[in-house]
Amino acid sequence: MANLHTDFLGIKSPNPFWLASAPPTDKQVNVIRAFEAGWGGVVWKTLGSQVKNVSSRYSAVDYHGSRVMGLNNIELISDRPLDINLREIKECIRLFPDRAMIVSLMADNDRNSWHELIKKVQDTGAHGIELNFGCPHGMTERGMGAAVGQDPDIARLVVEWVMEAATIPVITKLTPNVHSVVPTGRASVEAGSNALSLINTIQSVTGVDLDTFIPNPNVGGKSTFGGYCGPAVKPIALKMLATIAQDPVTSKVPVSGIGGVSTWRDAAEFMLLGSTTVQVCTAVMKHGFRIIDDLCEGLSNWMDEKGFSVTTDFIGRSVPTLTHWEDLDLNYHIVARIDPDKCIHCGLCYIACEDASHQSIRLTRGQPYNEYTIKEDECVGCNLCKLVCPVDGCISMVEQRVGPEYLNWKEFQRRGLPLNDH
Repeated sequence: MANLHTDFLGIKSPNPFWLASAPPTDKQVNVIRAFEAGWGGVVWKTLGSQVKNVSSRYSAVDYHGSRVMGLNNIELISDRPLDINLREIKECIRLFPDRAMIVSLMADNDRNSWHELIKKVQDTGAHGIELNFGCPHGMTERGMGAAVGQDPDIARLVVEWVMEAATIPVITKLTPNVHSVVPTGRASVEAGSNALSLINTIQSVTGVDLDTFIPNPNVGGKSTFGGYCGPAVKPIALKMLATIAQDPVTSKVPVSGIGGVSTWRDAAEFMLLGSTTVQVCTAVMKHGFRIIDDLCEGLSNWMDEKGFSVTTDFIGRSVPTLTHWEDLDLNYHIVARIDPDKCIHCGLCYIACEDASHQSIRLTRGQPYNEYTIKEDECVGCNLCKLVCPVDGCISMVEQRVGPEYLNWKEFQRRGLPLNDH
C-alpha cells in the first residue's frame, strides 16, 4: 500500500493534506476535530494585529445545480485575541505531536512587529510559519497582505526581517492578484524563504442581487471586493504553481499547493505540477472534515495503480511536459471518431462544431435517430466535440500526423513554409 507520509522542510505529517489558513483552522476545537478525522496538518488562521470582521462575509457562485463552485469571502485575519490563539496552538501540538502545525502570520510592516510576533509563535512549539502575502481585501488598505505580495521589493524586505528572527521553517504565501507570481516568489526565495505556498484568493465580485442591486455579500447595503476560491480557481492555481516549478530560482524550494483542491484527483494534479503538500479550505467548508478519508484513500489507490510507493515518486513529474506554444509539434494532428454503438444521438457535438467550431461533423437525418459522422478531411482536432459529449468514450481523438518529423513554429518560420490556405 502506498505510503502517504510527507516530509516538508523536515516537518513531518502522516499525509500531504493540510487545512489551509481559513475559518476551519481558527480555533482549537476545529483543529482537534480535524486531526481526529485524520488531516495531516493545518495552517492556523492568520494571526496579527487585532481586527474587527463584518457580517455577512461570504458569497458563492453556483453552476448548473452544483452549489459553491466558487466561494467569495471578505473575512479578515483572526479576530480572536492573540494570547488565546497561541495557547490553543500549543495545546493542539501537545495532543497531536505527529501532525504538522504551521501558523499563518501578518504583522504590521515594521521589523520589530514581525520579530515580536514570530518569537511568540515559535514559543508555542509550532513547526513552521506561513507569511500571508496574499489576502486581497481589508488588510491591503493597511499596507498588508496582497499589498506586500504585489511588490517584490517590499516582499523581499519583509522576508529578510522574518529570517532574522525565525528559527523554524518559513513558507511565503503568494497572491494571485498579479500578472505573474514568479517575481515575488523569486524575491522571497532570494531573501531566504524556505518554501512557498500558492495561491491565495483572487479578488472578485461573485454577482449582484437583481432585486436590491447590491453586489454580494451584502453588508448593510454595501459590498466590497472579496477573495475568490474553490473549484473554480483550480486552473489558475495550477498555472501559477507550474510557473513556480519551472523557474530556476523558485523551483529550488518546496511548495505547498492551494486553490480548489476538492478531490484526490485535484491533489494528484497539484503534486504532479510540483507541490509537496496540498492545502484545502472550501471543500471542507462545504462538506466537513470527513472528506479526508476519500482524499487519502483515493490518492493511495491511484499511487498503487501507478506503481508509486511514496509521494516523492511523482511530485513534479508533469512539469517538463509544459512548454512554450512555439515549441509544440505542428505535424502532430488528431481527428475525432464517433462510436455509433455509444452515441445517444443527442446532437450536442454537431451543434457545437457547426455553430462554434469547424463544421466538421456530418448530420444524416434518420428514422428514428439522426446519425453523426466526422468529416476527417475538415476536422482540425480541436477536441470540442469530445468535451461536450455527455457519454464517456463515445468520441475519441485519433492521431493522424501530417508529417513524420517534429516541426515547431520557429522552424516553420525559418524554412519559410506556407501558412494555411483558406
